[in-house]
Amino acid sequence: MEYVFSDKLKSLKPSAIREILKATACPGIIPFAAGNPCAEAFPVKELSEISKEIFEISPIEALQYGVTEGYEPLRETVFKMMKSAGTLKGDNDTVIITSGAQQVMDLAAKSLCNEGDTVLCESPSFIGSLNCFRANGCRLAGVPLESDGMDVQALENALKKERNVRFIYTIPNFQNPSGATMSLEKRKAVYELAEKYNVMIVEDNPYGDLRVEGEHVNSIKSLDRSGRVIYAGSFSKILSPGLRVGFAAADRDVIAKMTVCKQTEDVHTPVLSQMLVSKWLCERSPEKHIEKIRGIYRKKLSLMCDLIDEKLSEKFTYVRPEGGLFVWCALPKEIDMPYFCRSALEKGVAVVPGSAFLVNPNDKTGCIRLNFSTPSDEQIIKGITELSSLF
Repeated sequence: MEYVFSDKLKSLKPSAIREILKATACPGIIPFAAGNPCAEAFPVKELSEISKEIFEISPIEALQYGVTEGYEPLRETVFKMMKSAGTLKGDNDTVIITSGAQQVMDLAAKSLCNEGDTVLCESPSFIGSLNCFRANGCRLAGVPLESDGMDVQALENALKKERNVRFIYTIPNFQNPSGATMSLEKRKAVYELAEKYNVMIVEDNPYGDLRVEGEHVNSIKSLDRSGRVIYAGSFSKILSPGLRVGFAAADRDVIAKMTVCKQTEDVHTPVLSQMLVSKWLCERSPEKHIEKIRGIYRKKLSLMCDLIDEKLSEKFTYVRPEGGLFVWCALPKEIDMPYFCRSALEKGVAVVPGSAFLVNPNDKTGCIRLNFSTPSDEQIIKGITELSSLF
């Protein structure tokens, strides 16, 4: 049969990262292309105990349908956490539990955008969100990144130039893929521009708890005076990506529309996953666990960066991130980046070509993304050594 697919899928291609990850499944491949939490980061014993408690005490509740907005004890806990942290200041803010943080991007695009409306994105940016916006018929316009976040002047130029801009998408903490952290001054400037041009902001913060250096920077949502920021959070990086539990915090009117959209997608996030997260937050020691993870990633980040400095300082240009999972490296101008990535894979090292993260696929980049959370320390040492040998 000859299949006819929808027009909105014509511009979508398989995720380059997911395709590369297939190669990492081969024995011996060093997974610098991954983005998974390291094996030591999972509180397996605690989740096993909580699972047993749930099935002994509340088995039917865990296995039954739930409400779309989310398991109420988890919603309340997340709301209180965000309030106590100063992230939520609006009287009309509320929370919806989602199937991972990426669903927040989908619900935001569905709720706010018509076909052909524009989303302003950092360039480079997370391919999963970019493809999500494309799948919803959005036009994407890229805003260049600087070491301290979005180029604010370029952002204003785009707000003036682009038609029907509905929201600005940003990952302000340890941005994926660049690792950049947006300064407080730029966060304020981005919010002021959103107010000036009457657009929304989607603040994606999956890595915010993974700071290993530097000082905490307040969220853009904490500056929100007019209900124009949708904050996306996740438990994937601090607890488990496999549970698929994230959340959005926004004005009640926005959450109401996102709820209707979610009802047509998956009805609700799995109740068992939500109960596991809720009980872990309330009955265990999440702060202690997060500190443990930070210690692991602090060591891994230092190991990778120190090796790059030792073996690749004349070849790689990069800005050391203050947290997150990735190091973004620029190759020398004379090096063909796609060829370098293919050669690295032949050497047994999987890296992600920077072109996977471009807002405009026709743009060029000489950058690659390296992940330090998934590989073991021994793999980091061997992988950087192999990359240096390519030169």
